[in-house]
Amino acid sequence: MIPALGRLAEWSNAPHLKCGRGAILSEVRILHLPLRMGKEKDLYQISLKLFLKRNDGKILALKAVDDGSYAGFYDLPGGRIDTDELETSFPEIIRREVAEEIGAVEFRLQEKPVAVGRHRIPAALTGSGKDIHVLYLFFEASYTGGEVRVSEEHTGYEWLDLAVIDPSEYFTSGILEGVQMYLGK
Repeated sequence: MIPALGRLAEWSNAPHLKCGRGAILSEVRILHLPLRMGKEKDLYQISLKLFLKRNDGKILALKAVDDGSYAGFYDLPGGRIDTDELETSFPEIIRREVAEEIGAVEFRLQEKPVAVGRHRIPAALTGSGKDIHVLYLFFEASYTGGEVRVSEEHTGYEWLDLAVIDPSEYFTSGILEGVQMYLGK
């Protein structure tokens, strides 16, 4: 039996073979690999979101459109990674998304994620007839200037003090999950 593989594999009785650097190889026979029937791996789209924080500690929240998956709640600046952005850095993607959603604001970005969250966009809203699952990676940035100009993706904005509000009254689903993680709740 090979200790690292437990009862799944064992050494055969074949002669040992020498290869480079003096390593010794032997034939390995796989005994049995249990199959996980009925389990399918999920696919997620990745969205980078931003806690854009002013000097007074308030964060920018964007009022969601009435016909989207966040209707009646707020969103955070940011968005999904485009198909041609595999080699693009997260900071570049965040800057593109922020510019698209709130204009040419200036900010100092912390380049490590501070929270995660998951969201399901219902099939009725996707156009594909299938639910879309989204994994959010949340980053934090200090707002340093520029006028917030909300795109047609949102209907308005507010600067919210997360220490004072009840996040569940403003956020839902994956955004709420990320806010709660960010707050340590």
